[in-house]
Amino acid sequence: MKRKRIPLIGESYVVPFILIISLFFLWGFAHAILDVLNKHFQELLDITKSHSAMIQAMMYLGYFVMAIPAGLFITRFGYRRGVVFGLLLYGIGAFIFIPGQHYMSFNIFLFALFVIGCGLTFLETAANPYATELGPKETAASRLNFAQSFNGLGCICAPILTGLLLFSDDGGQGSGNVALPYVCMGVVVLLVALVFSRVKLPEIEHEKEVDAEGRAVSLWSHRLFVFGLIALFAYEIGEISINSFFINYVVEQGWMHAREASWVLSFGGLGLFMLGRFAGSWIMRSVRAEKMLFYCASGVVATTALVLLDWGMVSLVALLCGYAFEAIMFPTIFALSLRGLGAHTKRASSFLMMTPVGGVVGPLLMGLVADYSNMVLSFVVPFAAYIIVWFYARHILSASRTA
Repeated sequence: MKRKRIPLIGESYVVPFILIISLFFLWGFAHAILDVLNKHFQELLDITKSHSAMIQAMMYLGYFVMAIPAGLFITRFGYRRGVVFGLLLYGIGAFIFIPGQHYMSFNIFLFALFVIGCGLTFLETAANPYATELGPKETAASRLNFAQSFNGLGCICAPILTGLLLFSDDGGQGSGNVALPYVCMGVVVLLVALVFSRVKLPEIEHEKEVDAEGRAVSLWSHRLFVFGLIALFAYEIGEISINSFFINYVVEQGWMHAREASWVLSFGGLGLFMLGRFAGSWIMRSVRAEKMLFYCASGVVATTALVLLDWGMVSLVALLCGYAFEAIMFPTIFALSLRGLGAHTKRASSFLMMTPVGGVVGPLLMGLVADYSNMVLSFVVPFAAYIIVWFYARHILSASRTA
């Protein structure tokens, strides 16, 4: 049974929601650049796939290290100051690419990415739960999916621009400067920080949750939150692993060279990813988020299995379709995990934002499997991760039916 259409955004929250959307674009851009840098550094510095995976590892290590401090900071000082501080760290990290390029030091590049990761942790810890609160609770998952769609737009733009800069027409190394896109990004980020420092965002207050005897209820007593935390970690392993080695996979299969692969990643994979989020946001205004998540989890398990079967172009098409199926997973799991947490929301968000450490685990495992076997077999890593997401989706769908 379809539910009645409910407004996506509260009337008094339109301007704050538009401002928050800009943040989703900025961190989508930052994440997607990594997928091009991975292949670029393999060739430029002559390093292995597992070594190049340190690019993702350092970025997402920033999430793991900074998630709890970000949650404490935002709980004390509010969402707006959390956003401004995150943007400042993001900008500083981008400018550290200048000495990295000058000395051509992989370690300086890694440190810069770690600082950017710390900044993105503040942004996501603030923006994700804030977006869920700017309207009716029934459309929280749909609203977050809509905001996250602009994350997908940033993901499309990044590989196009950096692929043109870093790879030549024949797929080899271009003459571009890897610091240039980061410096441009840093300037934009600092300008956005200036805007957020001058505007007032409405602060969302929550009442404390207590039991029948008036005692505070522990966050960890919410089982769906704990399972959601595990599922989100597994999703990050799957998504980031595939993004990290997409270019390697299609190049080693002999289908295209690196520059063409960066375009396919942008318009094919990440284009479908963005459209999947827009479509998912629209569908979830009529269909329960739990049901949508289950269908999409089933789809991504099937498409990843087809990649493992190594059926030529069928596997490539399946891989691209997987981007559409996985598109709604992060915002939907995030929103469902925060449901009913009340005063625990900001703290819970900080724990959920530790899950991108899957970006450390997944690419390292996938890179190791690829180095010791081949790229096709390495897809067993995201396949196993998506199986966990499927079990979570089935569990929360069953729980919603019995509620």
